Amino acid sequence: MTAATAEAKIPAKQRPGDLWFSGTALAAGSMILVTLAAVAIFLIIQSIPAVGASSADASLLTTNFWDYVWPLLFGTIWAALLALLMAVPLSLGVALFISHYAPRRLAQTLGYIVDLLAAVPSVVFGLWGILVLAPAVQPVYAWLNANFGWFPLFGGEVSATGRTIFTAAMVLAVMVVPIITAISREIFLQTPTLHEEAALALGATRWEMIRMAVLPFGRSGIVSASMLGLGRALGETMAVAMVLSATGTVTFQLFTSTNPSTIAANIALTFPEAFGTNINVLIATGLILFIVTFGVNFLARWIVNRRKEFSGAN
Repeated sequence: MTAATAEAKIPAKQRPGDLWFSGTALAAGSMILVTLAAVAIFLIIQSIPAVGASSADASLLTTNFWDYVWPLLFGTIWAALLALLMAVPLSLGVALFISHYAPRRLAQTLGYIVDLLAAVPSVVFGLWGILVLAPAVQPVYAWLNANFGWFPLFGGEVSATGRTIFTAAMVLAVMVVPIITAISREIFLQTPTLHEEAALALGATRWEMIRMAVLPFGRSGIVSASMLGLGRALGETMAVAMVLSATGTVTFQLFTSTNPSTIAANIALTFPEAFGTNINVLIATGLILFIVTFGVNFLARWIVNRRKEFSGAN
């Protein structure tokens, strides 16, 4: 064994700054897990009294906890899916325009505007939904109901105020568009230039190049951005509470005044006057929302990891 080989096998002494930095980074990363575990433990402990409660234990319940939480869970998922259905195509279109169609100066301006939209408070979106959007879309709802009322989603008696589940979903869509757009834009910009130039050199149009090179490269990133937007829509509170005229029912009709509520909005509206076991019931609904949101993020992470070697999402 030569002297150089023996010297190479001796572990290098780390500097105090390196030890301090690595310890701080480890503590910060561990704190995320500790916080998540603490939140989960708190929700579980506080939810135990509500799971087996009945109407005699809590005034919020008419029969049992599961009959109470089911309409709220349905409304939460239904509103979020409607928002995602509107937000994803719009976000992808804006992201593609910024990354591949707009001139550089216009693209930078639009990028700043999209990023600023994410900083608008949810209360402002709620006020906009009540005062501007709901009155504007109510005549459209009436026209769709009169001409296409045979379709189940457009049936029922149209709301006179426009404060329906579909209006709340449109507000949620506007709120999640900046998130999905920003992530998708960065993913599209990471597409290898050689892939794009090769497609154009073979005679592809710009849209064909995007369809063959850009979209496949960013597929998992698009899924990840969509799931992140879905998580925001699932947990949104104030905007939905302000816009939605909820009755706590389960219905797929979009334009009626009979609308399902969401878990987050129900907690925000009911918690100030809750007492006793009612508080445990609301916390238990929060646990259900926590599990759903965690499942959505876990699914997104799994999809991204499946294709991380083929995309720019990692």
